Amino acid sequence: MTALLALLAVLLHVALMLVAAPILAGLLRRAQARLMGRIGPPVFQPVRDLVRLARKQPVLAENATWLFRVAPLAHFTAVAAAAALVPSFTLGMTTAPLSDLLVVAGLFALARCVLALAAMDIGTAFGGLGASREMTFGSFAEPAMLLVVLTLALLAGTTNLDAIATLLREGSVGLRVSLGLALVAILAVAIAENARVPVDNPATHLELTMVHEAMTLEYSGRHLALLESAAWLKLLVWLTLIGTVFAPFAIGAADAPLGWLSGIAAWAAIVLLLAGALALFESSIAKMRVFRVPEFLGIAVLLGLLAAIFLFVSQGFI
Repeated sequence: MTALLALLAVLLHVALMLVAAPILAGLLRRAQARLMGRIGPPVFQPVRDLVRLARKQPVLAENATWLFRVAPLAHFTAVAAAAALVPSFTLGMTTAPLSDLLVVAGLFALARCVLALAAMDIGTAFGGLGASREMTFGSFAEPAMLLVVLTLALLAGTTNLDAIATLLREGSVGLRVSLGLALVAILAVAIAENARVPVDNPATHLELTMVHEAMTLEYSGRHLALLESAAWLKLLVWLTLIGTVFAPFAIGAADAPLGWLSGIAAWAAIVLLLAGALALFESSIAKMRVFRVPEFLGIAVLLGLLAAIFLFVSQGFI
């Protein structure tokens, strides 16, 4: 019975993530428009866009190889796998043994590399520009992410997300400076990984500022629908990951289905709170120059390193 409930929890979790991702994108766009004094698009406009793109036949370049054709599905699959591993409203799902921070980080890196290779496949200037910038930013974001993982591993003794969330939910670790530093570092990494302001602007098509959009510029039809879905799902996964690690107080257990509703409500509240903070942040700050992004991510690396050092030193005196 417990195994069946764990499997049902996984299926419900994946369904919620897939359905909520485009709605979250619509809410984020609407909130940003309101903060800028505009009405903004309807909340369900991303869903309509996906349906419209899915009905269209993709247009491929003459020199496109199999990599360019397979990349959208591979990119989406990697992000969807990460979404299945990051718990949202309950712990102890069937995927709990595989729910590891290092595995999630590896899936995100795989998705980034696949998209960068596909962007360079047909040899356009925009694709190469976006791919080079994406890999440069990733070379700074990944060390920061690994330092945050090291901090959490030192604290919980494991990199498993379920174990980390369980430990922090019990409140036995208390408030620590290392957790605050790790939270700021992972927020900076999340902004860079999702191509948000000030690192990138997902709403622009200016040649000198494009990063993620430059890599998807040659895609159309159902291929573009997969890439757009993956981008929205990736944002939701990052917000869920931050909420699961740093605010797991209302998350339930897979063998207690009566607590699933409260867990879903708490998860939705945390995601909406983080999305609102992101909309406010993006509306109040300008995009930085490309050459300033390594400095921005370098601060995240420094904060992650300080978090690991402070935690290691404090545990050494206990």
